Amino acid sequence: MDKRKTMANFIRIVENGSLSSAAEATGQSVASLVRSLAALERHLGVRLLNRSTRRMALTVEGEEYLAWSQRMLADVDDMEQRLEARDGIVRGVLRLTAPVEFGQRYVAPVLNGFLKEHEEASAELTLSDEILPLLDEHLDLALRIGHLRDSTMIARRIGGTRLVTCASPDYLRASPVIDNPGSLREHACILLSSQGRHWYYRHNGKELAESITPRLVCNQVRAATLACLQGLGITRLMHYQVADELAEGRLIRVLESFEPAVLPIHLVYPHALQLSPRVRAFVDWACPQLEKRTPDPRVRRL
Repeated sequence: MDKRKTMANFIRIVENGSLSSAAEATGQSVASLVRSLAALERHLGVRLLNRSTRRMALTVEGEEYLAWSQRMLADVDDMEQRLEARDGIVRGVLRLTAPVEFGQRYVAPVLNGFLKEHEEASAELTLSDEILPLLDEHLDLALRIGHLRDSTMIARRIGGTRLVTCASPDYLRASPVIDNPGSLREHACILLSSQGRHWYYRHNGKELAESITPRLVCNQVRAATLACLQGLGITRLMHYQVADELAEGRLIRVLESFEPAVLPIHLVYPHALQLSPRVRAFVDWACPQLEKRTPDPRVRRL
């Protein structure tokens, strides 16, 4: 049992008032917090919280353990911060996650530059299109695309993106005009399996859903992009995934007036934990660079 983590989880449960609120605030699952609390109570041999379906309350032992845990963790964090920052050198392991394609294109180069600048630091970069819970996975930071749920996470916005519909010039020259989402029924479409069988658009404040019968379904962005470049059909991807191809004219953007709203891109990290010097250093290093590197979907590059 990780005593420090279980103590911190206990504090978060009490501070947030419920298991579900604590789970949302910390990025963990409710089941994980239940297991953590149960393990702590077994280890101590006492009940810390009386829980029912509607409320929970600290026991006498729980009140004492809460006050002691808060003092202990505060002292440990304070000492670690002072020791780690004693000489101004960034050191330790930085653990972060990002979506696969965005991570390969933008996060990895920035992280590599950071490690070259800080020779005593190391990093673990996990690229996954799943939303990994930071605390459950022992992660320091995450890059998230899309609107964030309310939580106690700190979020630094570094840009935005949106879904864009595009095709190769050769395909468009040989195919019927595409002037509204309904026109897609006359075209070969290339789908990502994660998108389902509907493409969603917005026009004059209304959401439009177009059912797609695909010619090709891919589970990877680069396979869908290649099929589109080779003239197989029309695809719909995040702008940053095809920004270079659009800028070079190898793909043409269509249905721009029907595109959905911009999705924000954030770098997020736990709010409840005091930032270590290495995390603070990376945030200060990475945010300006990611802001510059992330292509703006509202701007056409010539």
